[in-house]
Amino acid sequence: MAPPAVVENLPAPLNSSAEQPPLFDGTTRLYTSYACPYAHRIWITRNYKGLQDKIKLVPLNLQDRPAWYKEKVYPVNKVPALEHNGKIIGESLDLIKYVDSNFEGPPLFPDDPEKRKFGEELWSYVDEFVSVVFNSFKGEGPKECASAFDHLENALGKFEDGPFFLGQFSGVDIAYIPFVERLQSYLSEVWKYDITAGRPKLAAWIEEMDKVDAYKQTKTDTKEFVEFCKARFGAQQ
Repeated sequence: MAPPAVVENLPAPLNSSAEQPPLFDGTTRLYTSYACPYAHRIWITRNYKGLQDKIKLVPLNLQDRPAWYKEKVYPVNKVPALEHNGKIIGESLDLIKYVDSNFEGPPLFPDDPEKRKFGEELWSYVDEFVSVVFNSFKGEGPKECASAFDHLENALGKFEDGPFFLGQFSGVDIAYIPFVERLQSYLSEVWKYDITAGRPKLAAWIEEMDKVDAYKQTKTDTKEFVEFCKARFGAQQ
């Protein structure tokens, strides 16, 4: 079970004029962006495991990011990145497992072999899911991405001991929810498409995710993502 909810005063994003925090001074830092779905995964992970006092948030303004981030912290120049034990680790899916394995708190993956196997299948599919949906925005939208949401609907019917992908809440849910919530907003606003229509298990999953404290604490307005997609793919079809 996750620790009790913690009310956190979120630091303001650092822009190009901000000073660099000390590097490798023993503080564990999560370089992040409140708007980025990839970074959102690790923010949820941190909070679910009750690590608010162990992992310090360092949010960046991605539209005006500090030069020192690429030059001195993470040459890839993307978020998320975790500063821990004298090294910088990136890639959000890797970081979910890294934080789960290297820090205290409730485990994010079940012991049951069948659930672990299915979880790895869903883990391997998440990048394809994101790619299919994003690419559909260049074409016919819902006609091209409906199968991706059908895949999630079918996956959510695998286990009956809870509403989540592996029955109980896990890292798999964390991998998907930051994208599903943002894509849901964009498809609704621009394409007038409801991803939960005809998909009751997906609707129930989103509803249950909204009750998970670690997710509720990290939800931000999806407007920035919607505007990004409008600029990239067009405001209306």
